[in-house]
Amino acid sequence: MKPLHVIVAALAATCLWVAAAESVGKLPPPWFIGGDQATSYEAGIDNVETSSGKGAKFLRYAQGGDKGYASLTQSISAQRYLGQRIRFRAMIKTHEVSNWAGLWMQVQAPKRPNAAFYNSSDQPLRGTTAWQVRSVTLDVPEDASMISFGVITVGRGQVWIDELSFEIVGKDKPVDVMPYSKLPEKPIL
Repeated sequence: MKPLHVIVAALAATCLWVAAAESVGKLPPPWFIGGDQATSYEAGIDNVETSSGKGAKFLRYAQGGDKGYASLTQSISAQRYLGQRIRFRAMIKTHEVSNWAGLWMQVQAPKRPNAAFYNSSDQPLRGTTAWQVRSVTLDVPEDASMISFGVITVGRGQVWIDELSFEIVGKDKPVDVMPYSKLPEKPIL
């Protein structure tokens, strides 16, 4: 290869690396990483891989144990949703997810950490998938205190979420139900 071509190729690679570095932003509060392997994952805002054009949140396996799970989570007060049916909806995309990924939501009440819970393990996304709409719908009991929601992934790979919405829906919308054998005993945060 001629010296000029080597220099041009090196400059092009440097520009791509800088552009990739600038395309990732810091995860804004109140989002955080939870789960039993939270330290094995990283999260942020990806301004390139997006369905909305505004930047998508991502959760990516980085290093360490890959037998557990991590969740990109936001928690809110349940006060304004008491007695209502709520739906968390988002566009979701995966890349090389080794086990599974999906949306999740949990409603907590005093003495009942899983007053309502669903984590998509019965409708998993695996491998590499294109953007698609997914949702979780749950009832919020009158004694609920907190609602947590986000995206969960188990194992290696990366998952993005974008175009998030959180809304009260009618009782005609079906509630997502976990198979009884898969309900966690404590909050998954």
